[in-house]
Parts: sequence; structure tokens; C-alpha cells
Amino acid sequence: MARLLETEAELRNAAFALLGRREYSRAEMEQKLGRRCEDAELLRQVLDQFVADGYQSDERFAHVFTRSRFGSGYGAMRIRQELRQKGLGPELIEQALEDESPDSYQQALECCQRRFGDQPPADPKEYARRMRFLVNRGFSFDDAKRAIKCEGSE
Repeated sequence: MARLLETEAELRNAAFALLGRREYSRAEMEQKLGRRCEDAELLRQVLDQFVADGYQSDERFAHVFTRSRFGSGYGAMRIRQELRQKGLGPELIEQALEDESPDSYQQALECCQRRFGDQPPADPKEYARRMRFLVNRGFSFDDAKRAIKCEGSE
């Protein structure tokens, strides 16, 4: 088990170490650092200062995370759910999705073609498998259906 963080300097160093690897939401930082810090008030003060100094920003995190997930072939519904789990509010989530959102259908089509190639599904079982894949990636039922039907015809 990692050593407890007892002073403000130790807590600040640990927070900088986290943010040096990637962006984190405030809720994620509270969770990670809270395991190693028994003084909740000290943790809150340090994180408030990080926000005030611009080291940590939920808005920046939301945009970076959303851009990354769209680039990895995930749809808006999945990204929305993941951002909620990371402790972000609905307004911030919707703003990030609106700012970063590509064409949902085109993205579903590209994701499907990358995974399954240009051949249409051979049977209903294969169609259902592709549909499950796209819906689990966060695409709407309609976008998934259109992407599967238009595969290979473009």
C-alpha cells in the first residue's frame, strides 16, 4: 500500500504526478488522492487551488476525453455515460459532445467497416452481432442500422 499523504506539499506533489500522466476530472482526483489522504479538508483545499491555478479543469478534461474517445471509434451515448461516471455534470458533458461531435452516422459506418470489412452481413445472426457491437460502442440504433445496411455500397 502506498504511503499516506499527510502534508500539503506531499498532496500537491501527488496531484502533480497524476496530472503529469493525463488529464483527470476533479472527482477522479478526489477518489485517487482520497485513498491516500485522511484529511478531506486538506484534499479539498489543494484541489480548489489546482482549479484556481488552472492545473486541473473539468472542462478541459471533458474536451480531451471526448476527442480521444471519438477518435477511438466510440459513439456519443457511450462517451456521455463514461463522462457521467467520471463525475462530470450534464451541462459540461453536453457542451463537450457538441463541440467535439463528428457526424455520428459516418463514424458508425467507419467503425463498422474497420471491424467487419466491406462485406454485408451473411445472415441475421451476423447482422445482430454487428448491431450489438455498434450499439455497445455508443451509437444510436438508427445510426448502427444505417451503417450496417450501407456497408460495401459506398
